[in-house]
Amino acid sequence: MQIIITGGAGFLGQRLAKSLLSSSLIFDELLLVDIVMPTHTGNDDRVSCQQIDLSEEGAAVNIITAKTGIVFHLAAIVSSHAEKDFDLGWKVNLDSTRHLLEACRHQHPGIRFVFASSLAVYGGELPAIVNDMTVVTPRSSYGTQKAMSELLVNDYTRKSFVDGRVLRLPTICVRPGRPNLAASSFVSSIIREPINGEEAICPVSPELALWLSSPDTIIQNIIKGAELTATAFGGWRTVNLPGISVTVQQMLDSLERLTDKETLARIQFRPDPAINAIVSSWPGLLDNTRALQLGFEVDSHFDQFITQFIAHNKA
Repeated sequence: MQIIITGGAGFLGQRLAKSLLSSSLIFDELLLVDIVMPTHTGNDDRVSCQQIDLSEEGAAVNIITAKTGIVFHLAAIVSSHAEKDFDLGWKVNLDSTRHLLEACRHQHPGIRFVFASSLAVYGGELPAIVNDMTVVTPRSSYGTQKAMSELLVNDYTRKSFVDGRVLRLPTICVRPGRPNLAASSFVSSIIREPINGEEAICPVSPELALWLSSPDTIIQNIIKGAELTATAFGGWRTVNLPGISVTVQQMLDSLERLTDKETLARIQFRPDPAINAIVSSWPGLLDNTRALQLGFEVDSHFDQFITQFIAHNKA
């Protein structure tokens, strides 16, 4: 069996590949694809890499074959980037998904198609606690693109073209590397940069509540999404992955508790209305009940996010 990871050059794609190689899933090939050439530092001969633009018509047909068993579709351009470049957002975030689904449909119907969605599908007037069936009312182009892709995956599943699983990811913290164009990029940078001895800017208020998950837990849950049976999901294949609700202030309290006042002092508050408008439209509290019943994991305390990041930095 072949497993494909789109967005294979990115942080999540690389971390997922590493975890799959040591998991109990049985496969012959792990193909990493991205618009830039993915890399793989290990010596596992099951891994191959391709540079490909999946938004181009016909590109997906070149990678989906009769031996493809699972597609992890992680490739996307992030929220603020999709907002600034309207045409590119639709091309990458929607067209690529449609092309992959069509390739699965015609090349090998029934492939497990794990789609990484986002809480950005929510927005505007929301109930106090959001669950999987809360109506999506996105307030960004990125959220709209993700919501439309979710519907595509569910409809292709209804038609038995794919075996779809839509996982709405919480904001991931703490991501390694440098800040990117995601509206939520500050969530990691206000922890990562101070720990690394650098200044960081927080563009939102300390009272803002965020729905978060750690990288290790996200990867476990993405793999779980592929392992679950179709009947476990039922007729609606979309699930909000578990997270914890944490305010920015609580994040900073954890940072000071696990480091020192000097580290905390490297953060400056500088309001950014555009970023605040996007992230404040996302729910800060969700009902984890269905996800936990399905066997997905959840972090217990934000302190663990910081200790996990420090441990990975030392590895």
